[in-house]
Amino acid sequence: MRWQTIYEARWILAVLMVPLGLGIYFRQHWLTALCALALFFVFYFFRDPDRPVPAGDDVVVAAADGVVSDIIERDEPEVTRKPGVRVGIFLSVFDVHVNRAPVAGKIVHSVRHEGHFYDARDPRASELNEYRTWGFENPRAGIVVVRQITGLIARRIVDWAKVGDTVQKGERFGMIRFGSRTEIYLPPGTEILVKVGDRVKGGETVIARLR
Repeated sequence: MRWQTIYEARWILAVLMVPLGLGIYFRQHWLTALCALALFFVFYFFRDPDRPVPAGDDVVVAAADGVVSDIIERDEPEVTRKPGVRVGIFLSVFDVHVNRAPVAGKIVHSVRHEGHFYDARDPRASELNEYRTWGFENPRAGIVVVRQITGLIARRIVDWAKVGDTVQKGERFGMIRFGSRTEIYLPPGTEILVKVGDRVKGGETVIARLR
């Protein structure tokens, strides 16, 4: 458990400790058990395991844990504004929600956009939900874009890195709290090594190879 990650749960933990203490003091076993279960889930959700990062400057890793929900060719609308391949990953409340850099490089873009909070599986979520867009400048790939998108429950995007920072492939740069969606935009011609329905691990699963 990394303190930087669990720190994001500080208010949730503080709120849960009050009824837990009351349950223990007044010997209300049902309340104690309910709060203990909630605390267990919070620690489970905010887990942040170390991951072995695959070597190779042509290797692209998943930016998030979850299931590959779509792979489509489309223009990246904010940073490069050029054609590319978008790999979408859906994160349930049971997935690790820490986001990791898909490639090594310099962060050249990080902008938050307000929006709605549709369920992350809703087709409207990609276009209308609140999100933050990141641009990672890589010598081989150019700019790889990652978009963190909120969901029905996930309403807070955390940014740990800043514009101007240089990150290594697989390095943590932020997280989304509770179920959500992460998208990676890759340059045309990139060899995609996953398919829709595949389960991936952020920073560890190779999702593509640069050409």
